[in-house]
Amino acid sequence: MYSDNQLFRQRLDKLNLLDDKFPNDFKPESSSEEIMTKYSELPKEEVEKISKEFKIAGRIINMRDFGKASFALIRDFKGEIQLYFYQKVLKDKFDFFKDKIDIGDIVGVVGTLFKTKTGELTILVNDFKLLTKSLLPMPEKWHGLTDKEKRYRQRYLDLIINRDVRDVFLMRSKILKLIREFFDRNSFVEVETPMMQPLAGGATAKPFETYHNALDMKLFLRIAPELYLKRLVVGGFDRVYEINRNFRNEGISIQHNPEFTMIEFYMAYATYLDLMSFTEELFNYLVTTIFNKSKITYLDTEIDFAPPWDHLTVKEAIFKYSDEPINKEADLDDINFLQKYAKKVGIEVKGNETYGKLLTEIFETVAEKKLIQPTFITQFPIDVSPLARKSSNNPEFVDRFELYIYGREIANAFSELNDPLDQKDRFLNQLKEKEKGDEEAHSMDEDYIRALCYGLPPTAGEGIGIDRLVMLLTNQPSIRDVILFPHMRVE
Repeated sequence: MYSDNQLFRQRLDKLNLLDDKFPNDFKPESSSEEIMTKYSELPKEEVEKISKEFKIAGRIINMRDFGKASFALIRDFKGEIQLYFYQKVLKDKFDFFKDKIDIGDIVGVVGTLFKTKTGELTILVNDFKLLTKSLLPMPEKWHGLTDKEKRYRQRYLDLIINRDVRDVFLMRSKILKLIREFFDRNSFVEVETPMMQPLAGGATAKPFETYHNALDMKLFLRIAPELYLKRLVVGGFDRVYEINRNFRNEGISIQHNPEFTMIEFYMAYATYLDLMSFTEELFNYLVTTIFNKSKITYLDTEIDFAPPWDHLTVKEAIFKYSDEPINKEADLDDINFLQKYAKKVGIEVKGNETYGKLLTEIFETVAEKKLIQPTFITQFPIDVSPLARKSSNNPEFVDRFELYIYGREIANAFSELNDPLDQKDRFLNQLKEKEKGDEEAHSMDEDYIRALCYGLPPTAGEGIGIDRLVMLLTNQPSIRDVILFPHMRVE
């Protein structure tokens, strides 16, 4: 345990010698960024004419001892600035600095500015106060905490040491702000829907279960807010969105975390085709606003977000990207061909798979990873789309698209099914799949059917994975790198 650490005990001894161990009366008036921005480019002579005292607080991340003087580097939320502790100025308090202050401590300082012989803007410390003692020493390698598991488990330490990590999460915050601005500008209303639900719905996924003692009922952590958002459209909210936390009881990978963030939105009197254009506009707005261009580099691959994007049907994508020979696209209409083909590409075939599920699994196996540039995949089978409107051209398929970038699904959208009788039949078919052992099959939601009976206007809806989007825009290889506290196995 940390309390067995020798340096911990040494620092604790230093803390115990203090009269005021954790003071709370220092108020910084400046940040390192403000000072550096305003004064770092001034000539040395101009800096030395500034008589103003600056109050700043932060964590000491480096120290260099020169006997009767010491340099220290302090880091606050905005950046870093050098401090100079000089015995002639601090007198007896300099001994306190030498004896009691360690790397990692949080201090408040008051001082004036000067430039060193090398031209570095520095604060000459006239007074200082130890605000928080760091009882545990910082890792030796300040320029990179490289143990990834330790970084994820001790994110606070990761943020202290790796400034680029902090920049990722500041960018995440900026992306969310821009998304909200875009939707608000397009007359959407942000809403909140329940995270604990009596029925797990809105997607096909295995839910987490919990229990409410007072109500004496089982509840599910939501796998999607879809059915509640569409209830709001029934109620007259023609354009709604929610930036929501979802929970799915599934495996963990570089693309999956059991708890993740999406934006889900619904637009009345629109189709999935309208949402294609809307999505292109949203993504291009984000990229050009952040980077001032429509192209980014993700893991050494250039991605171009300038519209228009590619469109392929599920069958076209399989036919185009298959390594196994397919004579003609029409072969993909035959369930017997699909079963034989699936075995060739390493998919386990039990023989009871529906045509639609088998076709979709083949697409995910042979084509998904090859969709590098932004690509809309359309014409998904009806039996993997229980909430989507049937295609007018072929009722075995639905009006739906999934957006793929760098081989990953980023968004899912469709024209909503607003026929309550058809929706009830779809739910019943899902119940049959659940009885066969499909843990991800959709439940029957009678209240949602009742809501549809009052009338859902023609509507299109979409969900966009925020975590995967942030991965793209911050050039991070794993979803754990864009979630502050990713789920981990118990140590």
